[in-house]
Amino acid sequence: MAAEGTPALWKGKGGFEEEGRILVLEENWRPWPKARRRVQGCLEWVKRQLFRVGDDWYFLFALGVLMALVSFAMDFTVSRVANAHRWLCQEVGDYLVLKYLAWTIYPVALSAFSTGFAQSITPHSGGSGIPELKTILTGVVLEEYLAMKNFGAKVVGLTCTLACGSSLFLGKVVRGPHPARPCCCSRAPNKTKQNEMLVAGAAVGVATVFGAPISGVLFSIEVMASHFTVRDYWRGFFAATCGAFFFRLLAVFNSEQETITALFKTSFKIDFPFDLPETLFFMLLGVLCGAVSCAYLFCQRWFLGYVRRNSFSAKLLAAEKPLYSALAALLLSSVTFPLGLGQFMASRLSMKELLTSLLDNRTWGILSQNASLGRPLHIDPRDLWLEWWDPSVTVFGCLVVFLVMKFWMLILATTMPMPAGYFMPVFIYGAALGRLVGEATAFLFPRGITSEGATSLINPGGYALAGAAAFSGAVTHTLSTALLAFEMTGQIAHILPVTLAVLIANAIAQKSQPSFYDGTIIVKKLPYLPRIRSRHIGSYKVTMREFMDTGFLALPRGATFQEILRALTSTEDLEYPVIDHPETRMLVGMVRRSELIQLLQTSEEGSSSSSSTPPKEQGEETRPDQTLGTGCTVEPVTLQLSPWTSLHQAHNLFELLNLQRAFVTQLGKIVGVVSRKEIREAIEELANPKVAK
Repeated sequence: MAAEGTPALWKGKGGFEEEGRILVLEENWRPWPKARRRVQGCLEWVKRQLFRVGDDWYFLFALGVLMALVSFAMDFTVSRVANAHRWLCQEVGDYLVLKYLAWTIYPVALSAFSTGFAQSITPHSGGSGIPELKTILTGVVLEEYLAMKNFGAKVVGLTCTLACGSSLFLGKVVRGPHPARPCCCSRAPNKTKQNEMLVAGAAVGVATVFGAPISGVLFSIEVMASHFTVRDYWRGFFAATCGAFFFRLLAVFNSEQETITALFKTSFKIDFPFDLPETLFFMLLGVLCGAVSCAYLFCQRWFLGYVRRNSFSAKLLAAEKPLYSALAALLLSSVTFPLGLGQFMASRLSMKELLTSLLDNRTWGILSQNASLGRPLHIDPRDLWLEWWDPSVTVFGCLVVFLVMKFWMLILATTMPMPAGYFMPVFIYGAALGRLVGEATAFLFPRGITSEGATSLINPGGYALAGAAAFSGAVTHTLSTALLAFEMTGQIAHILPVTLAVLIANAIAQKSQPSFYDGTIIVKKLPYLPRIRSRHIGSYKVTMREFMDTGFLALPRGATFQEILRALTSTEDLEYPVIDHPETRMLVGMVRRSELIQLLQTSEEGSSSSSSTPPKEQGEETRPDQTLGTGCTVEPVTLQLSPWTSLHQAHNLFELLNLQRAFVTQLGKIVGVVSRKEIREAIEELANPKVAK
């Protein structure tokens, strides 16, 4: 008997004697076999010990680091391209035509390339991607949207978009498709866990853009997930913290900062940041932000639909998308030309410099009273506020011009079919709105507000911070923007007035208009389930009986070949209810369309073979008279709705369980079918009731 571990050699005809000798020689030739076995055993032990805590930790850590590297690489590339653009504008001399061409050719060329490259890879690469991701999280499958090629198109296209500068007034994709999403799909085969991973990956996007891990998780949940499992918080927080930490650490390694600090560090007063009577002005700012956000959301949604309805623009978006982006970029860059109207809009500043200047704690009205001031030829990083000052219109005029012009410019930019983020422009717009209110308040109270014998000077930077959080929160229908503002600036001195302004602005916006992302879903006609916005007590009395589909098709358990074929050709349903008998209509289960098609194919093969096979040799499985109950798998229906189930209850079930369709039964008898289409129509009828004639 051969010793254990010795390869057995079969010496018979055609045996493996020669192969065994070769394997033995190769094993003996390798050096240090015992040492290699010990090292391999140690590595296996380390692997078992590390993965005892769960492999999710390592996946989320790698996800955060990868997103930080991608975000930092994009910022590095954009800064180099922006510096080249500024150098070109300075080197052309005093020729007005050359300056205009140097200013406009960069945005036009980069926007056209961004659109053309991204659209050539995949047609789903335009926009921010949040509306599509919200739709995916509800259970709807969007083909190839989470593919890696879409991520590559997004990264390249977004880099070109950001390199256009503040002329287009677009920002980073806060929650666009990034490596988290395709990786999550391949990593988590379970649908529920996949959705949780996607929300965690989206939180990494915010953390690496703004360096805000806590608000990144909360903002992701508010924007995209209607229901979220609290026990999965750690995934989002861990990945977002890793992403934010490494993103800020890379800035230190690149000598951009001395240490890890807030992205937009401010120097507000900590001991007495605001006086109690100022709370009234912060409340008025919240009302103003809510009203302006309603106007913006309505105009943006209307114009986005108009561009798709107009024959000329629709033709460009269908066949010549790069040309549409180039024309829009040409218009926007012409308006922001620094020697034209752009001199009243601080157009020379980048997106980051715009927000940094608006959060300045100094009062511009007092600084501009110095008659010796003059706008420098080049941007002064220490006095960015000079870009907002012009002797002919003052700082108030520049802020008003900025708000009026950027209102329609941002609406036009959102229609460009290229990768872009829309949160940062909205945040900056709100900061300008708050800065205007703060400067006006400081002008009305130049010596400050006196309360109980103490005088407190007005800090316009605090109003800018509150306006940024309130307006962005109203546009996106989120409250976590208040926390995002604090994490971005590193100070929470204005936590009370900022939160109050965000609440008031959200109350006005949510009552009047859908959010920016929900409005985009409506215009794009994505299969998304809208929220029930009506809070009237009568909306809770709407039941299934009023909007369920009663004209559905049900198959009896004994359905024949002809009945099944008739059902498949007359409808396109993916699943059919199975009843015991056409008269009693008691629900016994559900059968999928694919099962019925397979049954028909099997029956056709059996009928074709019966013509050449004697009847005694035919099998029972291929008989053409086989019924549904004997040839298909009838799945049990675990969830059934009642005719008295309210619209609110059905809406919550469809969102929580990601349902696409549900059967309505009464005492076991099927009486109707409800899908997302019926619920959506019921919600629309509830929001816009028809007037009886």
